[in-house]
Amino acid sequence: MQFRSYDKLKVFNIVARHGSFASASGSLNLTKGAVSHQIRLLENELGFSLFHRLPRGIELTNAGQDLLISSQSAFESIESKIQEMRRMGSRTLTIGLTTYFASRWLSPRLMDFMRLHPEIRLSIQPMIDLLSHKNEGIDLTIRWGTGEWTDTEIEPLFPCPAWPSGNQQAYERVEEKGIESALESFTLLRDRDDSHAWSHWHAAAAIPYWKRADTLIIPDPNVRVQAVIDGQGIALNDDLIASEIQAGKLFRLSPIELKDYGYFLAYQAEAMTNPDVKAFVDWLRRIA
Repeated sequence: MQFRSYDKLKVFNIVARHGSFASASGSLNLTKGAVSHQIRLLENELGFSLFHRLPRGIELTNAGQDLLISSQSAFESIESKIQEMRRMGSRTLTIGLTTYFASRWLSPRLMDFMRLHPEIRLSIQPMIDLLSHKNEGIDLTIRWGTGEWTDTEIEPLFPCPAWPSGNQQAYERVEEKGIESALESFTLLRDRDDSHAWSHWHAAAAIPYWKRADTLIIPDPNVRVQAVIDGQGIALNDDLIASEIQAGKLFRLSPIELKDYGYFLAYQAEAMTNPDVKAFVDWLRRIA
């Protein structure tokens, strides 16, 4: 006959742990008589006694001792598995980055991480302002720049120098006038008002730089790429626009580049105590 009284078996485990019906009744929120009745029903179903009833308490029989060992192990295994499944269901690693970097570099590689770590649920959070991730539930951000940030832990991911890019008309103008003269007629596109990337590039190119009114701030790098294609100005881009270069939609306007620029991992120090964050960072280090 198939055993079905697992609820009574749990009562048995609690009684055995307490060593008396009276003590177990408080944990079970039952009367002493009700606990005793549950055990008696279980014994009847099993066909053997679990306890010796003594004048001053109860004592496990040999059969009861054997059943306790087996059932305790089974219950502990079940509870452990439930906790593991709960952890797996709630483990979400949130990565903050631009759609530009996600689509052009990270996304094609993500299946490798998912294959290696099926237990980690990954959430890619598109962000424009990667400098304000502390209170947004972001475990890790991937930033572009020189790495000179003091608000968080910074680790180089890979260098990716930046250089001026423009559409075909901008390229032809540079070919005709030279980069220094042509620059005066271009609107400079940038990601934020306090960005120093263009001034850094001018210094690298030994071209005088002055703060210009004809600048256009476009925080989203993918939108900025499209703006350059549409002829709204020129921007500093990197090798992640290789497909647009190959398609003849964008052109490199100068061999001068910002060699210190690239992509960096940014995270709070305590984030590395999270094994999921560490697993993702280790994977990034390997593939980068």
